[in-house]
Amino acid sequence: MTIRDFSVRLSGDRTGFLLIHGLGGTPVELRFVARALHRAGHTVHCPQLAGHCAGEEEILATGWRDWTQSVFDELERMREICDTVIVGGLSMGAVLAMHVAAQRPKEVDGLALYAPTFWYDGWSIPRYAFLLKWFINTPFGRRYSFVEREPYGLKDTRARALVVSSLTSGDSSTAGLLGTPSGALKEMWDLIAVTRRELSQVKCPALLVHPREDDIADLSNAFEIQRKLGGLVDAVILDDSYHLVTIDQQHDIVIERSLALASRLAKVRRPASPLRVVAAE
Repeated sequence: MTIRDFSVRLSGDRTGFLLIHGLGGTPVELRFVARALHRAGHTVHCPQLAGHCAGEEEILATGWRDWTQSVFDELERMREICDTVIVGGLSMGAVLAMHVAAQRPKEVDGLALYAPTFWYDGWSIPRYAFLLKWFINTPFGRRYSFVEREPYGLKDTRARALVVSSLTSGDSSTAGLLGTPSGALKEMWDLIAVTRRELSQVKCPALLVHPREDDIADLSNAFEIQRKLGGLVDAVILDDSYHLVTIDQQHDIVIERSLALASRLAKVRRPASPLRVVAAE
């Protein structure tokens, strides 16, 4: 089966944002941020990860190395047209961004990490969820699918209703899969294990945005990342949002701080004006 490509590519100046969607998600979850960054003049690419925007069979046919390769390919494409590239992402997409920055340090100038997720330990996650790692290789575990429940990462009730409608429609190209198969979760955990060991190697400036009331990934995820990244970290804690910060009630703050990161990087790259020496009369 050929999977339709729903990647988003918006042409702009030579400062680029490469934004990565989450596990089982789609580029649509980054649309508000992508459009706003583009309106500000920047180039924005939101690639579709390998195996995504289709069904469970397609995502299970891929793994975290395939997803990483999707980002590597897009990064190469952006480096041809941009002088500065900020790699960012939502949830697992943020983990992929950090992994890519560790692997390609000379090609990634900054990171934009939106609700990065090392653990599913938010307030809406069942307390027994941690047991999945123990029985994922059993017959039952292999058949298991993690299905999100209310509030589906959204405090905004109107946006939540739209997402629920899309999730239950069977069209995974808009809101992603209703349930994430255990095999894909296992691949994500392998990616996380690798990335956690690499954090100190990541020296580029990073923006880290995380909700205080994240229903999927507790704030402790952000604390560990802030503590272990090897470069400057600008941490922003949202007080009126759940996990999907790029489309929830405070996505304007996500946009504002992302633009601020691009502005800071532009000043760093801009050569200083030569001093003029004026002879005294």
